[in-house]
Amino acid sequence: MLRPAFPIRTARLILRPFRPGDLDALHAVQSREDVTRYLHWEPRTRLEAATALAKRMRRDMLDGDGQVLGIAVERADTGELIGDLNLDWLSAEHRRGEIGFVFHPSHHGRGFAAEAATELLRLGFDELGLHRIIGRCDGRNGPSAALMQRLGMRQEACLRENVIVQGTWADELVFAMLEQEWRARPSR
Repeated sequence: MLRPAFPIRTARLILRPFRPGDLDALHAVQSREDVTRYLHWEPRTRLEAATALAKRMRRDMLDGDGQVLGIAVERADTGELIGDLNLDWLSAEHRRGEIGFVFHPSHHGRGFAAEAATELLRLGFDELGLHRIIGRCDGRNGPSAALMQRLGMRQEACLRENVIVQGTWADELVFAMLEQEWRARPSR
């Protein structure tokens, strides 16, 4: 079981559960075509973003397989919601999980996603006790692939035309990190 001790503070970010007041900021991210172009859903209307927010607000802990922890990413200096994270508990028996992240483009290129995703890996390995964490992205999504590599994850697969993304067959890249690789990282 994992119930993070929120809020979690990093050098520049606050990671916390989603709350009703996040709707405008979440919609500002989820309604953008440049954000959703490699995701399995199209830009969302305000109503669709409200539905997504309601689901995220119920995802503040993990207590079994198939559950997803949703985390809001806020800038500590401005209080602005800039992105969101997912930690999926894929299998308790096999101690496997998956991470995911989406950030507003105006905050790209500053290391915020790496800072937040590193904390997500810490939650998975150190607090949930996972043995293996994967991350997946559309093969055309170079920035996401590069981020996972910067996190120390290795690319294990390129699954050719494995998923349909917004009506088009797309390759899916699979990255992974093992618990012992997490523990051996130089920054630890």
